[in-house]
Amino acid sequence: MNKAWTIILLALFSVGAQAQSDKQLLRRGNKAYVREDFEKAASSYLNALEKNPLNDKAGFNLGNALFRQQNFEEALEKYRTAADMTRNREREAKASYNAGNSLLQSGKYAESIPYYQRALRIDPDDEDARYNLAYALRMLQQQQQQQNGEDQNKQGDNQQQQGNNQDQNNDQQQNQQNQQQQSQDNNQQQQQPQSRQPQLSKEEAERLLQALTNEEKQTMDKVNQQRFRTGPRVTREKDW
Repeated sequence: MNKAWTIILLALFSVGAQAQSDKQLLRRGNKAYVREDFEKAASSYLNALEKNPLNDKAGFNLGNALFRQQNFEEALEKYRTAADMTRNREREAKASYNAGNSLLQSGKYAESIPYYQRALRIDPDDEDARYNLAYALRMLQQQQQQQNGEDQNKQGDNQQQQGNNQDQNNDQQQNQQNQQQQSQDNNQQQQQPQSRQPQLSKEEAERLLQALTNEEKQTMDKVNQQRFRTGPRVTREKDW
């Protein structure tokens, strides 16, 4: 019996020492965090979690230390774990809020919204979460409007390109017709005596002048078209 009790006592002592050890590491990390030595704080919190993976406070504080180092992706994972692990609703709300901030800092507005909503469902009076939720919704709307504008511009460019291609085809057809007409005129001229010069009637001269005027106008229109074408409180994390 004495030997059995000794083993039990040693096991209880070992568990108590381990719990004390992760708490000591947590306090060491908190001191480093206050000094804004976030790298050292993160190391202490990580060691505390290795000693006791169920220490949700160490996981939450590790998220804060990573957030302060702008390591938003890893901070997000720590906040998610802390929010899901804790049985304290207030801590869950704060972890959800900070998870939303991590996504917001990464420009992932749509993904941040559910975390702010989760925080507000737990604490409807959280003005920071309400403000950041409104900010995320506004930024998401601007992002969507910008994307829609880019899509419309791309569609307009495609239509303009199609129009330019059609103009080029028309110009090629016109050039071919002009070349054929010129070839026919040259043949007719070679068949006539060299002393005779081709004469244009008044109506033909007017038609030719009008054609040249229209062609010049189309050219200037294309040039002008080408000329016109050429031409917060958001980041504050919560502590436990």
